Amino acid sequence: MSALTILKSSSPAVPGTSPLLADASPAIPAVLGADLKVPVKGGRLLPYANLDYAASAPCLAPVNAAVAAALPAYSSVHRGAGYASQLTTARYEQARHTVRAFVGARPGDAVVFTRNTTDAANLLAGCLPDGTTVVVFESEHHASLLPWRKAVRLAPPAFPGEAVRAADEALAAIDGPALLVVTAASNVTGELWPIAALAHIAHRHGARILVDAAQLVPHRRLNLTALDLDYVAFSGHKLYAPFGAGALVGRADWLAGAEPYLRGGGASKAVTGGTGQGAPLSTEWSADPEQRHEAGTPNVLGAIALAAACDALSATGWTPLVREEERLLTLLRDGLAGIEGVHELSLWGPGHPRVGIVSFVVDGWTAREVAEALSFEYGIGVRDGKFCAHPFVRHLLDAVGRSADGDCADGTTGAVRASFGVGTTEEHVRRLVGALSDLVSRR
Repeated sequence: MSALTILKSSSPAVPGTSPLLADASPAIPAVLGADLKVPVKGGRLLPYANLDYAASAPCLAPVNAAVAAALPAYSSVHRGAGYASQLTTARYEQARHTVRAFVGARPGDAVVFTRNTTDAANLLAGCLPDGTTVVVFESEHHASLLPWRKAVRLAPPAFPGEAVRAADEALAAIDGPALLVVTAASNVTGELWPIAALAHIAHRHGARILVDAAQLVPHRRLNLTALDLDYVAFSGHKLYAPFGAGALVGRADWLAGAEPYLRGGGASKAVTGGTGQGAPLSTEWSADPEQRHEAGTPNVLGAIALAAACDALSATGWTPLVREEERLLTLLRDGLAGIEGVHELSLWGPGHPRVGIVSFVVDGWTAREVAEALSFEYGIGVRDGKFCAHPFVRHLLDAVGRSADGDCADGTTGAVRASFGVGTTEEHVRRLVGALSDLVSRR
């Protein structure tokens, strides 16, 4: 019996496939922890207002169910003849197909499971052809700013058209292979980048493009083929699947032609030679780009969780998700704008489209003081600091005159970030706005 046959006949339904959600309501799925209560000043317990989704989103209930369904038959993949191993292998490979469909990948594209977006970018960095120059904006998250051996770094652009122009000029000056690296949605401001136009520019110069989609795919549909992207990278823990998996999806040739990301079982097709006494070994690596870069036992449950999140969001449909997010985003931004002394950070102005991420500073308060007060007094979780985007945050803080507060470990200042998604309520947003109004009135 083949693994596919086992997959189709197994019960319960396999996570990462449509049967898992066949009886599910099209309503927005629930998240775990929605009923969490946290201690605040005075010994009270308050319902937790989790506004830190951009760091790690909570787990969707269907994701938790998918992992629970897989655990009773959990086993190692690809090399076992037993029923549990065959079933787990089928689930793992079905998860790969689900992820491929979720991002609209081309039929021949590889889907390599990684730990997260950082891992995916570093994997691709090791697969670049010799002499490749990477063009990357300093507004990037460190995951896509730092892995490259040979890079041209561009200043944060003043408007979207300048991003396209700057990339055009930088790529035109490169002699040899090139890769343009850009975020789809900023992890600091939530602002959407013109990735379709940037892909067009990259291809006009014979270059490729990698899109960091970590902050986009939890909020908007992404179609790699329609946008003509070469590679996308994203993390499960941003996508309501906090089980330690991510993915690099894209063209297979660079991946198939590179040395394995890790050397070990699974990546090797055959190992010959060697009889001791220093006799050399000869290794033939797998020609399949996915196996080639997934050495060792993979995070099977993470892959199943990631696929279940993709299925759950797709089954819900993006229209209700985007509509509710934009309603809450408008409520939050209007509320912040009405508080004197609170300054939202933005690269391209208040009217530019964005996802549910807002960063700001508060006059008279350091970012850490704000975050601690929101947690200790109001039961609100936000993030403070420079969000693994240090050059970009410094650039934005300079623009609002907040570059020397010194509340971060490196002696510089930071900002406060509120971010949300599935499971966020209007009460959470109103509580944050009210709390900030209270804090401002104290100083």
